[in-house]
Amino acid sequence: MIVFDLRCGQGHVFEAWFGSSAAYEEQRAGGLLACPMCGDGDVGKALMAPNVATKGNRKSDAAAPQQEVASPRPAETPAVPPALDEAPSPKVVKAALQTLAQMQARALENSQWVGRSFASRARAMHDGEEDHAPIHGQATAEEAREMIEDGLAVAPLPFPVVPPEARN
Repeated sequence: MIVFDLRCGQGHVFEAWFGSSAAYEEQRAGGLLACPMCGDGDVGKALMAPNVATKGNRKSDAAAPQQEVASPRPAETPAVPPALDEAPSPKVVKAALQTLAQMQARALENSQWVGRSFASRARAMHDGEEDHAPIHGQATAEEAREMIEDGLAVAPLPFPVVPPEARN
């Protein structure tokens, strides 16, 4: 897995995970990427801070004091990004992402992969032409937008799904 910071044409920056750099390029070329905040399909890579390893003579994470996460701000205070010293540690973020990935895997255990026919199958279930069943697959940003506008209960998955035929 590889993570990229992406930026839409409206300036929103968000993080996305891909199986490889080639997978990112395929999804971008296929128009499968969209901003989760505004739906803009004009998405490209944003500048990222490099992941630089610490020096070997530095104290380990276990010896570092635990940082407390800042308490929520009152509703009347405008949202301000947390300072770097208030951000959760990489260890906490990694654990949260692992938990989220495990939850997605459990949710997909009883769901059928339908590939690129996701939009048509979801619409058929919504219209009563097909029995309701848990499914997952691929949809273009435009198909997803139309399904949401039409009231279909769909949502993007936080992590990419490898189609069954592409697994080792």
